[in-house]
Amino acid sequence: MDSQRFSIAGQVYDAMDPRLQEVLARVHAGADRPRCLCVPEGVEMYVALHRQYVVKRMPGTGGQHHPQCPSYEPDAQQSGLGELMGEAIIETMPGSVELRVDFPWVRTLGRGVAPGEVHDPGEVVVPRRRMSLRALTHFLFERAGFNRWVPAMAGKRNQGVLCKHLLEAAAEMVVKGQPLAQRLYVPEPFSEASKAAAAQRRRDKLAVLQPRDGQSPLAVVLGEFKNCEATAFGRRLWIKHMPDAPLLIADKTWERARRTYSAYFEIQDGDAGYRPRLVLTALIRAKREHVHEVDALSLMLVTEHWIPVEGAHEIELVHALVEQQRRFIKPLRYDARSVAGFPNALLIDAGAEPVALHVVSVFAEEKERAAKVQAISRLAPPAWTWWTDQPMPALPPSFHASR
Repeated sequence: MDSQRFSIAGQVYDAMDPRLQEVLARVHAGADRPRCLCVPEGVEMYVALHRQYVVKRMPGTGGQHHPQCPSYEPDAQQSGLGELMGEAIIETMPGSVELRVDFPWVRTLGRGVAPGEVHDPGEVVVPRRRMSLRALTHFLFERAGFNRWVPAMAGKRNQGVLCKHLLEAAAEMVVKGQPLAQRLYVPEPFSEASKAAAAQRRRDKLAVLQPRDGQSPLAVVLGEFKNCEATAFGRRLWIKHMPDAPLLIADKTWERARRTYSAYFEIQDGDAGYRPRLVLTALIRAKREHVHEVDALSLMLVTEHWIPVEGAHEIELVHALVEQQRRFIKPLRYDARSVAGFPNALLIDAGAEPVALHVVSVFAEEKERAAKVQAISRLAPPAWTWWTDQPMPALPPSFHASR
């Protein structure tokens, strides 16, 4: 069921039907909505326009689709997404998501409140949950579909695909009243022949960072981390596919990042037979013309297929799932303090309901491991569980519905 079928104005169309773009153009601004036919009664969808017309699921309907449907979305409580929905992530209407973040969009030089000065804000505001730079990265990857895998994706995930789908996902997001797509830069695939034109497009995109009215705007750069080198005046941070535009970062900032993400760097050097990637999400500002400095950063570990993971134990599970040509969804952490209660993967090809896969790492901290064991004990048996000091159990059989 990797290809969808839609009922549109009384007719049925396959997602690959060459007539579909013309049909979607006719209904885009009208009252008729497509219905996904992955289940007998169908599920209402809406039409969005990116480079072309796209049929997308309505807010809150992901669980109504069949698990093998591309529009299926698991219960948000099975990942860190559940803690943010409704507070930090607000779906205002189809095709528009407001994100409340805990980082700024501008830096302002101005007068603060003097010590001891009484400051009356005029109101008492109820504190609301806000999402971190890491949670923003996870949300972008989930909305772009990079935490989902089907065998047909093999060999098709590259920098061009990453750039296209992340920017399309960002086009539906608003941060502090600004479209995220205007403040998000994802490097184009590097080509020697077109590097000058690509560099100019990057400069045009990052022109948003020019200071105005005493404010220094910020933007987000998201790409694969390459390395960080010391210079006489700090450090240069290099991102793959941006060989002509390093980001500057202060020594102390980089040292904190190395300590915070030390486990990720160690995993990259591990003897696993496959090398994971590190995705860097950097909040940047203009230090001077065409010189950009990192204000804050987050790193995310992903597999060679760009699937986000928490550690080496999940890499091994995801690798096995890909090798065995399984269809699955990887629940993401977002800002959750613990991932013990979340499945490490959800099989979506093992029947009418997704099957949770749980991994207990013997290298996990004792408290986290105990919480994982307790979470598994509350599940209806038999729960699929792999203790990493033992051979991986056989996966539940696949019942993929083909057409």
